[in-house]
Amino acid sequence: MEFSWVSETKEPEKVRLFLKARGVSHRMFSQIKHFGGKIVVENHEVFTNDYVKNGEKITIFMPPERENVELDADFADPLKVVFEDKNFLLVNKPAFVTTVPGHADRKTTLVNMIKAHLIKEKADSLVPHVVTRLDRDTSGLVLLAKHKFAHALLNDALMEHHDIEKFYIALVSGSFQEDHGLINEPIGRVEGDFIRRQVRQDGKKSVTEYWVEKRFQNFTQLRIQLHTGRTHQIRVHMTWAGHPLIGDALYGGPRSKLISRQALHASEMIFFDPFANKNQHFNAGLPDDVQRIIEAGHY
Repeated sequence: MEFSWVSETKEPEKVRLFLKARGVSHRMFSQIKHFGGKIVVENHEVFTNDYVKNGEKITIFMPPERENVELDADFADPLKVVFEDKNFLLVNKPAFVTTVPGHADRKTTLVNMIKAHLIKEKADSLVPHVVTRLDRDTSGLVLLAKHKFAHALLNDALMEHHDIEKFYIALVSGSFQEDHGLINEPIGRVEGDFIRRQVRQDGKKSVTEYWVEKRFQNFTQLRIQLHTGRTHQIRVHMTWAGHPLIGDALYGGPRSKLISRQALHASEMIFFDPFANKNQHFNAGLPDDVQRIIEAGHY
């Protein structure tokens, strides 16, 4: 896999500095050097201490990624692809599907499904890189990178510049009085519990912003933006606020015959695409179970 740029610097610049400014990390330089990659300027292979001049084309050739042969491909269900190019894959994950393989499930996760998708389209690399993930019972948009370079660039954006914006639709019990609010409460583990989290002062900084979209008979439809990415963040913050999600048995949410999981859907994502040099903006329509509650007007 190769990536190219044309230098627009007035003065000659070292190859290492030029590429570092475009997101090539020290680890990637090492992989290029030791695992079969190369750096080429105007059809001549160069080293990182060489120079690139104004108007010259510089190309990096990344070594092939080694397939994880222990990762099975799951061809059972077709992937719901929202967007795909040679760098990124955005999918609409159904509820009750775990994002990545773990002890409980190593064969039917979203990553298994994505490997099957990559095999069917005869992709250059069969190694999916998860950028964002969702709880098993949460539906909606999940972003993946199709190679290491794209993954590294988006990870840097996520960690340093928060260039990935994620929005959710949540159906929560009761009626929110404020049309808009910000919950800034730290989240940590519940003592002696491996799964559950809670608001606690020694927890990690967690910020959730919400807007009321509509108030119903006994619940409220919220549009939520995550400003941090803690485990179960929306579910914990809504419970702390006194409005647990409908169907969220883990955090005391009310049961409903219309849904068998928490009423939470990752509906919208905006991320900066460093290859296209622009923001990409996508939406995923509401799943049937969440839509049923909205149409009924009660849970």
